[in-house]
Amino acid sequence: MTTTAAEPASASRRALSRMGQALQGRDFRLWFYGQLTSASGGLAQGVATSWMILELTHNAVWLTVQTACAWGPTLVLGPWAGALVDRSDRRRLLLVTQSLMMAVSLTLALIAAFGSLNLWVLLALSTCTGLITTVDSPARQVFVVDLVGSGAVASAVGLWEVALNASRVIGPSIAGALLATSGPALCFAFNTLAYTAPMLALVKLRPAGGGPRRDRVRAPRAKAREGLSYAWRSPLVRGLLPMSAASGLIFAMGLTLPPLVSYSLHGGGGGYGLLMAAFGIGGLPGALLAAASPEPTPRRVRTLSLATSAAILLTALSPNAYVAVPGMAAVGLTSIWFIATANTLAQLRSAPEMRGRVMSLWGSAMTGTLPFTGLAVTAVSQHVDARLGFSLSGTALLLATLAAWRALRPNT
Repeated sequence: MTTTAAEPASASRRALSRMGQALQGRDFRLWFYGQLTSASGGLAQGVATSWMILELTHNAVWLTVQTACAWGPTLVLGPWAGALVDRSDRRRLLLVTQSLMMAVSLTLALIAAFGSLNLWVLLALSTCTGLITTVDSPARQVFVVDLVGSGAVASAVGLWEVALNASRVIGPSIAGALLATSGPALCFAFNTLAYTAPMLALVKLRPAGGGPRRDRVRAPRAKAREGLSYAWRSPLVRGLLPMSAASGLIFAMGLTLPPLVSYSLHGGGGGYGLLMAAFGIGGLPGALLAAASPEPTPRRVRTLSLATSAAILLTALSPNAYVAVPGMAAVGLTSIWFIATANTLAQLRSAPEMRGRVMSLWGSAMTGTLPFTGLAVTAVSQHVDARLGFSLSGTALLLATLAAWRALRPNT
């Protein structure tokens, strides 16, 4: 009986040890806290931008136009951005990209406060953000491996999701309060200030694995094609990329959630912020479970993707906001656990010299395809039914999972 009772306690200790593995390093702790602040500011700006576009146009399709501006560059330039990340000093590269992102948010804040914040200004600055993010996103993901090493990637990715989901509570809550009381200018100013924390962290960090590899001497264009070829030859990566594309709609709450709140649940900006916060609250335990789990397996990814699809489809049927809140929490739990596990699996199963390109393709699939998938969702939400539009992300993920079923077999 003593041995049996000790087994759950021992398993819990191992899970907690895995969860905190990445935080044992000083460099990752600095980066983690900086990213928590930065992600909160970015989501506050995203909420303000989406809501302002819907208020200016009263047409959800314009949200897809803004998404095309923000994420279209990732689809077009992603392979080349991945090649740049693989041959660059990631710390220095991130210092440049984070500085540029701060400059864009400061410009938005100043125009909102002293100028005329119109649709075309929002679209132009969203395009600038998209161009920077094309490089910044894969650089940040691979930089985590530079900081913690391959042995703690699952812990680091899970903890990053913890920070991101904490920011999904903090950022939208701040944005909702500021939009209701002061307008969008302070949302953009908050994001500008939020970039100071990761900038200071980057100045202090000196990761051992952050520099370019000396053996990479071929031209950037050839390297970009090499990443595409590598992904195609790997059944697992080839199966995960469509799942990443489908899950992009889940995390593009600026596309799917405002029509659902406004047209079907008859709420305002406060209701939008509440559902975003519910998603973040649910995502926190999902991220912790991902960080505490052992090395991810294809079977676990498959199971979590099916659970995520079910949660989305059930939430789409919510009769009112009171039912939608726990539904969004369930979506947060399952989707964050799923995406953190799938992301870790993709990184660990990729050759080290190809991680930048694989993560760039991952980002291209998840966010670069949003101008096309988002157009379908917003068109359905605007002209057919907002609930049906919201449910399309769950349906797409279900179909992508079934298509990748063989690649996600336990022995792959």
